[in-house]
Amino acid sequence: MTKQVYKFGGSSLSSAKRYHAVANICHHLKGGDAVVVSAAGKTTDTLVRLWSCYHNQDHKGVGEVIALLKDHQCALIAELLGDKSEVYAHFIDDINAISQRAGCAELEQAWLLAHGELWSARLLAHYLNKIEVAACHFDSRDLFIVAQNNLKHEENTARCQVLKNDQLNVVTGFIASDENGSTVTLGRNGSDYSATLLGKYLNADSVTIWTDTQGVYSTDPRKVEKAVKYNKISQQQAQLLARLGNPVLHAKTLTPLKDSDIKLVVRSSYDSHSDGTKVVANEQAKAKRFLTTLASSDVFQLTNSNKESIRELSILLQHPLQPLEVDGNTLLLVPSQFGEQVAAFYQEHAVLIESNVSGVAIVSEPGSEPQLLKSAKQLLEKQSMTLRGAWSQDGFAILLGDQLLESDTLSLLHDELISAKQELAVIVAGIGNVGEVFLSQLNSQLERLNTLLPVKLVGLLRSTSSLLNGQGIALSSASEQFNEHAKTTTSEQLIEFIKELDYGHKVIIDITASEQFSLLYPEFALHDCHIISANKYAGTAELDWYENLRRLQTEKGLLWRYNTSVGAGLPINFALKDLQNSGDKITKISGVFSGTLSWLGAHYSLDKKFSELVEQARELGFTEPDPREDLSGRDVQRKLLILARELGLSLNLDDIELSAWMPTELANGTWQDALTKRDLLDKFVEELALEAEKNGKTLRYVAELDTTTKPVIAKVGLKAVSPNAAVATLTPGDNIFVINSVWYENNALIIQGPGAGREVTAAGVHSDLYWLCHKLSE
Repeated sequence: MTKQVYKFGGSSLSSAKRYHAVANICHHLKGGDAVVVSAAGKTTDTLVRLWSCYHNQDHKGVGEVIALLKDHQCALIAELLGDKSEVYAHFIDDINAISQRAGCAELEQAWLLAHGELWSARLLAHYLNKIEVAACHFDSRDLFIVAQNNLKHEENTARCQVLKNDQLNVVTGFIASDENGSTVTLGRNGSDYSATLLGKYLNADSVTIWTDTQGVYSTDPRKVEKAVKYNKISQQQAQLLARLGNPVLHAKTLTPLKDSDIKLVVRSSYDSHSDGTKVVANEQAKAKRFLTTLASSDVFQLTNSNKESIRELSILLQHPLQPLEVDGNTLLLVPSQFGEQVAAFYQEHAVLIESNVSGVAIVSEPGSEPQLLKSAKQLLEKQSMTLRGAWSQDGFAILLGDQLLESDTLSLLHDELISAKQELAVIVAGIGNVGEVFLSQLNSQLERLNTLLPVKLVGLLRSTSSLLNGQGIALSSASEQFNEHAKTTTSEQLIEFIKELDYGHKVIIDITASEQFSLLYPEFALHDCHIISANKYAGTAELDWYENLRRLQTEKGLLWRYNTSVGAGLPINFALKDLQNSGDKITKISGVFSGTLSWLGAHYSLDKKFSELVEQARELGFTEPDPREDLSGRDVQRKLLILARELGLSLNLDDIELSAWMPTELANGTWQDALTKRDLLDKFVEELALEAEKNGKTLRYVAELDTTTKPVIAKVGLKAVSPNAAVATLTPGDNIFVINSVWYENNALIIQGPGAGREVTAAGVHSDLYWLCHKLSE
């Protein structure tokens, strides 16, 4: 059974009003879900004060703090449940037990601090039941066991199975038990950590951290008005932010989710309608940029360290640490409050090189760090900030100076470094012959495209397998990565990936010849995906389906370019669109639309057997593996329909008259079966050629569209044409489009050139991609 885990922090439970808001959220949860709670408001701070008074033998202070606790909790209980409730009685028992232990000098710190979460869990569960939301509460000391500072994950997983499937399970955060049953705490941000641990033990679908902020921002929104809230960030960047001191997430919180599919979501309990920020697997999110301020820090140079020692120090301090590798040395940046402990931990192996410095950390996409560091240094120097250190390495950069960054300076840095320019995520479907050339060309085209819009390749598709990475796929090794890491992918998984892509713009580039893939176009549109296609099937689908797709794309402001679906790289679609946009009206289109049939027409003569010519073309790779795909004329029929729809004509394939370049007797069976009847093919063509020759003409396979008649004339087939006609004088393999319009009535506009080939088709796709980038950048 899929479970969700929800965690509510102290600010979310700070008053009766906030309990009401949390209860409203819980009202929409399902039985079996878990709710992890922190101590209400400042309760933990008050309990820490109580411990301090007790530790210092300040008996008067102990009494005063207990009175504060009693006043606050009793007020909450009375407002939510009334002062005669079972919860009130339990609370009084707890307060009496604390007072008694304090008086007998038997108070234990962890046992004392645990009460804040216990009170929250008990109160919330009873209040939920009062408003008819079935709930029960659990003490996480019965669920989480720690042995020698390590959680016993296997045992804890088994213990957590006691949670109910028909109720909400309200669980205390922050606390656990050791093997002797004594209370232990999970350290700073322990309730967040409890939530992700519980998510792991329950194999939950997601963990949602409800807090007082709407999500993870590019920088502190309280200091920078233009701070950007990100809908999604990767676990890798979230871990780095946490190690650099970002207050929203703690590095320990993220640890249980490593190498899992559990989603972590940060949302605001003060604005439950806001979507918040998802923390997802690295390949599911592109890299973002962040600015995190660093205050009162010390920098140590370590002369003898390793990852394990830094991990031990982090556990000791209960604070995440991010080392810096600079010129072969390891630098450690820590809050100044921990300086003495760091020096004592490393003794003579740590040298303090900077003390009580402040500054900023820049988290960014790999490769951009040196330039961002350079830009930040220049800006801070203009603000008269004296830098004491500036370093960059994979994923982040750090600048330190004598003073804390003011909001104005942080805003200037944000404007300079956090790009507001939306990126275009590119998924290429079909990486065979043309696709392979397209990718090699894309590597050299990126610099030009990026001047319009940052472009990132995030997906490669081939048949049923794919390589999908939201952070981007390096073009220099795209083929190798695909061969090594491609996975079997269903259509549903592909759609889900596109849905979750957190880019300003998305485009599918369809270089397949798959009708099944083209049927996904409406799904692509539903998830805000532009389309560039060399695939002809969508453009020639049934009219109702086609018009619904166009309507959906128009409603969502999406663009569909398909220039290479007709004429490969020839700009026929562009020309027709431009003529109409300029006020002209197309009256006729005719021509040879197939490179294969162009080659056959140019090379055929009566002294040759047509079947032998077709076999020669097949062996040279000029035809489909089964040449009847070309000889049937269906491909040309589809191309003419695409052009007709480009003119606004509401036609279906059946509205275009089709005559094949072969007799109907050859249509069945395999190509080898057809070759046993080659005499029929040769006779069929020879008779038509003889008839044309009698009239001083030659045979060409021609497409024709005439919009001046009612109904319009649309047909493709063999036609006897003058040897001097434009369609008869083609270079073998070329396409030709003869366009008549109001402006080109007596002297047709002619577009001619190679109509097939890997390079020209790939170049045509690039033309569409450049056009799309230009439009999106306007």
